[in-house]
Amino acid sequence: MGHVYRLVISCPDQVGIVASVAQFISEKGGSIVEANHHTDTSNGWFFMRHEILKGSMNCDLAEFEAGFAELATQFDMQWFISDSESPKKIALFASKESHCLADLLHRWHENELPGEVVCVVANHDDLRSMVEWYQVPFHHVPVTPDSKPQAFAKTEEIVAQYQADVIVLARYMQILPPQMCRDYAGQVINIHHSFLPSFVGAKPYHQASERGVKLIGATCHYVTEVLDAGPIIEQDVIRISHSHTIDDMKRLGRDVEKTVLARGLRYHLEDRVLIHGNKTVVFDA
Repeated sequence: MGHVYRLVISCPDQVGIVASVAQFISEKGGSIVEANHHTDTSNGWFFMRHEILKGSMNCDLAEFEAGFAELATQFDMQWFISDSESPKKIALFASKESHCLADLLHRWHENELPGEVVCVVANHDDLRSMVEWYQVPFHHVPVTPDSKPQAFAKTEEIVAQYQADVIVLARYMQILPPQMCRDYAGQVINIHHSFLPSFVGAKPYHQASERGVKLIGATCHYVTEVLDAGPIIEQDVIRISHSHTIDDMKRLGRDVEKTVLARGLRYHLEDRVLIHGNKTVVFDA
């Protein structure tokens, strides 16, 4: 398809938004190669995402933004436009479990993720050799009950050093401090090994086993100050039976976790996720 601009908009719903945006893009010579719209009728809010072929434009990005700002004011839009040639920088946070981290590194290595992995931060040193095989900088920052403020200050320094656009908690197993959640609102993605809102917190497979569930799953969501309660990006499930042990459930669950996290991250990297309150609109392709 070639390189595209991604125009993402949310605003109060009213007649004429789509027509006005389409006319503006047409006047700039823009060819729309993907268009998505959604109206939340329960609260009267409109969402839009357009991909515009970059080579079709008769102006540069700065001129487009300056002109579009006037239209955005008219419709009270929250909006941004991004360039697919400027991929988001990804900081991966990990602990001892390797399955999610290994999967994302492999997908990135095989050019399956439209972003740039710039560093890995881990609170244990176990995964260093695997990460360094991918030639990605590895930072070991231990987190203990006594060192949490210093440790998280160090992790924030590392994220700033690499100018990361998104932080992915690839089974990091640490709760981020509230201020960090606020500082990086909408930029921290977590994978929870449970089908939220069921089985929040630790040992969800044990909880699921005790409850006798027939489906287990995983949830990719944005991190907020409230544990495992942020806006959900992606979920999936797999069927189990009475014969499955907790170890079986963990094995099956790891497969779901990997795919759900990879899909959720891809949607974020492609600007397909629009947050509204504690919910999301996801324009998946």
